[in-house]
Amino acid sequence: MSEYLFVDANGNASDNVNASDCNDFITHTLTGQQQQREASTSKPQIIKFQREPLVFFIMRLNLKAVLMLLIVAVMVITLGIYMRCAAFSFSPEFVRQLGRRQTAEALTSSAADQDQLAPLQDIECAINQEYSIHCKRDENANEVYVPFSFLRQYFDVSGAVTTSGVGNEAAKFNWMHSNAKVNLPKGKYDPRGVFMYFENYNVEVRDRVKCISAAEGVPVSTQWEKRGYFYPTQIAQFALAHYSKNLTEATPRIHVLEDADGNQMDWTTPKTSNMTRIWHHKFNTSIVQFETTIGYESAISIQLNQTQDLVLSVDLLLVTNSSTLMVTVLNRDTKHRYTLHYIAAELLLSVQESNIYYGLGSGALNKWRHITRDLHIDVQKGIVMGDKRSPLKVRRSDLEVLSIAFLGIGFYDNVTLSTSDHLAHFYDAAEWFVHNQDTKTGGWSNPVRRSLNGFAELRPGWISAMGQGHAISVLARAYWHSGGDMRYLKAASLGLQPYRIYSRDGGVLAQFMDKYYWYEEYPTTPASFVLNGFIYSLLGLYDLNSTAPGKIAREAGKLFTQGMYSLKKMLLLYDTGSGTSYDLRHLSLGVAPNLARWDYHATHVNQLLLLATIDSDPLIAQTAERWKGYMFGKRAKHN
Repeated sequence: MSEYLFVDANGNASDNVNASDCNDFITHTLTGQQQQREASTSKPQIIKFQREPLVFFIMRLNLKAVLMLLIVAVMVITLGIYMRCAAFSFSPEFVRQLGRRQTAEALTSSAADQDQLAPLQDIECAINQEYSIHCKRDENANEVYVPFSFLRQYFDVSGAVTTSGVGNEAAKFNWMHSNAKVNLPKGKYDPRGVFMYFENYNVEVRDRVKCISAAEGVPVSTQWEKRGYFYPTQIAQFALAHYSKNLTEATPRIHVLEDADGNQMDWTTPKTSNMTRIWHHKFNTSIVQFETTIGYESAISIQLNQTQDLVLSVDLLLVTNSSTLMVTVLNRDTKHRYTLHYIAAELLLSVQESNIYYGLGSGALNKWRHITRDLHIDVQKGIVMGDKRSPLKVRRSDLEVLSIAFLGIGFYDNVTLSTSDHLAHFYDAAEWFVHNQDTKTGGWSNPVRRSLNGFAELRPGWISAMGQGHAISVLARAYWHSGGDMRYLKAASLGLQPYRIYSRDGGVLAQFMDKYYWYEEYPTTPASFVLNGFIYSLLGLYDLNSTAPGKIAREAGKLFTQGMYSLKKMLLLYDTGSGTSYDLRHLSLGVAPNLARWDYHATHVNQLLLLATIDSDPLIAQTAERWKGYMFGKRAKHN
């Protein structure tokens, strides 16, 4: 047996080495090379001498062998512990608790699966003990499901199932209290700029617009009379929409086809017809003169393939009743061809198979006219007229202009196709207001009867404050945009007159409680106090006050201030706690309120938001925000 002589750091030797000293030695050795590099003066040294061969063998082991030995020892110990644990068993109580828990989870999962698979039961829903509807019941969940078709009508809400179309995303149901849109003002209202949010309006595509008159260039309404008539409010909205689009849309693309000077087309001229370019001394430019025989085959024409530029503009003078401007358009989707005929006749719109006729009026003879026509709208209105049972909706992108032709005797110049011509439409409407104003009353009258429940019928010739306000907004902008054309200013100024005359005397003025002045959209007896029409009339007054010079501005401003005072005093009378009233017939007639449907309610909100940019009274902005909340299901609190 070998022994070791232990020498401490001071060099004192001892042969009394116990087990702990040996353990310290081994631990010291396993700390690695860093400890081995420590100064030898501070490190204890082991001096060995032979006693037993086995000890001598152990001391010769290097560090790697010791590490391998320790690894083997750890593996043996770990294996031993594992074998002993394999014989370990849980207590019976613990096993029973674990089993009960697993069983409960399985039963819960099974019940959930059964609930999910269980069919809904039919059940009768008695609505307020008055009538019944068919519903579904989930007995396990204690739920009753009511058809949304019933909820939609009962609560005046909207909803639709939608899918994103991305991957396998599940469909979802979107519930909306209102599908109307609130248009937030982009800044302070500018009387020379965009009118409210009318750049989003497309008046001419409305179903209640029969067509755009070729003689006047403005919409013809069928709202209260199927034959068609000129409705000042609708004409003004048509003008304000195009004026606003001109400010918000990109510059249109214009393709000049023929101006008899720098742009000339190769017109097809049959042998029996004649076409010449001549100098017009009055216009100081060249124009095209044409003369053909009777029959479409004698028309002079050009062949085209225009697919995006669908707004036709031309300066035209027709000499005979048989003279015609013709445009052939192809529906590339259905391959159907339509020929538009613009003729010198007192005609709104007529359709014979694929031929659509628009009358330029008998006054078009021997008189230069600038005509601007949206060919897409003209084709669409013709299709609706030709087949009212199932009219085809034609997409603008499907149409292609194939040819333009002239027949009869006449002159033309400046034939162009463009993507849009908003200012031309705007000025057509402004001219209509100049030429169709009653110079005695200053009003633009409505030539149809109008019946409102509970009120005396309005006879043809009644004046609307909304129509007056809209018309003044058009004329104020035309006066400013034209650089000061006094015709527009004169008509706008004269349009203030009905604001000073009571509705019973042919004007639009009414009083609430014999105290607050109101401008009536419908001059009924008794007064109806329609809210949205009143605010539109105020905007017309504000536009003229901001645009006109001197006295006219002061007159318009006085009427505007008077109306705003009444609005602030009466505004909360229209608040129902969950929406708004369209008018105040519940006060005038003592009947149930005439609740505004959501699109009219949204108009109220939009109008107040715009007025809040003009008038800083917090009542206006706060009311607008509360009314906006009603559109998202918010309600006034119960007591």
